[in-house]
Amino acid sequence: MKNIAVLLSGRGSNFKAIYNAIETKKIKNAQISVVISDKSDAPGLKFAKEKGLNAFFVNPKEFSSVEEFDKKIVEVLNSFKIDLVCLAGFMRIITPYFVRTYKNRIINIHPSLLPSFPGLNAQRQALEYGVRFSGCTVHFVDEEVDHGPIILQAVVPVLPNDTVETLSERILKEEHRIYPEAVKLFVEDKLKIVGRKVIVKED
Repeated sequence: MKNIAVLLSGRGSNFKAIYNAIETKKIKNAQISVVISDKSDAPGLKFAKEKGLNAFFVNPKEFSSVEEFDKKIVEVLNSFKIDLVCLAGFMRIITPYFVRTYKNRIINIHPSLLPSFPGLNAQRQALEYGVRFSGCTVHFVDEEVDHGPIILQAVVPVLPNDTVETLSERILKEEHRIYPEAVKLFVEDKLKIVGRKVIVKED
């Protein structure tokens, strides 16, 4: 049984997608052991509590530095013997200390086809650049922002009349599809990192 932690700051829609995949046995031999948020009023945290999950608010303002905050997060993760950390709209850049401690065990989803449009407002970046296709990327987290080895991607066409909202909505549907799939592959020990490439092992 793999223990999964989810870190979130907002509504947690990707967290819910992973939760539902576990509940419906699309992902087997895994459980969400803890959910952590840096926002006390995050809807995703409320959902976790309603489902009876271990759910904690860790207040960044109580720590003297970002690394001290991350040390507290790692302390909580260690107490639950976490195998995989899923960032699901966690609006903080995690420190090298955190990345090293959970090396190759932290994954994130980003609403663009990385390496294009890293950072904030990826959908707006895509529209302003005039690309014909965008999408989303699940990747391992390394010490650079939106940079680690890519696990899965999904392509979404950019339509002539798209707004940030309409494009975001279509990308989000794909996020909810590929993030649980990436978690499933990790849980089944099917991912191998070779340099910058992630090799998906066959059955």
